[in-house]
Amino acid sequence: MPLQQPDESQLIRDETGTQTLVGYVVDISDPAHGRCFLDLGPQHFNRHGVLHGGIAATLLDNACGMTGSLSVDPTGQHPFLTISLTTQFLAAGQPGRVTATGTIKGGGRSLLYIDAELVHEDGTVIATSTGVFKRVPQEKLK
Repeated sequence: MPLQQPDESQLIRDETGTQTLVGYVVDISDPAHGRCFLDLGPQHFNRHGVLHGGIAATLLDNACGMTGSLSVDPTGQHPFLTISLTTQFLAAGQPGRVTATGTIKGGGRSLLYIDAELVHEDGTVIATSTGVFKRVPQEKLK
């Protein structure tokens, strides 16, 4: 079942250089699951005509980091750093919208274990990831 488009106030666009370059949109409408989506175009494909693995990994990483951030800040502004990210590529990404969704699987105050899934609008799971994410301590934010 496709996700309903959230209200524009719950979307983050062009916040970082990477986000602007790649073109993905961050969705903070669900406090338990960070999401980002991307409408795939020719600029996102490799020489074989399918989604480039680096872009898939970028989307998964962003969904995980945003999931961590939303766990402590409803605006998704609190930074989390990627300690490790393992990605499994399951299917070729084809033209259309893809959505990466993160889910916290465990952790504590400073480290979270977060999984993510990248799904095409037709329901095909393109890639999954599992990672460790570190919350940036409050004293480092000043």
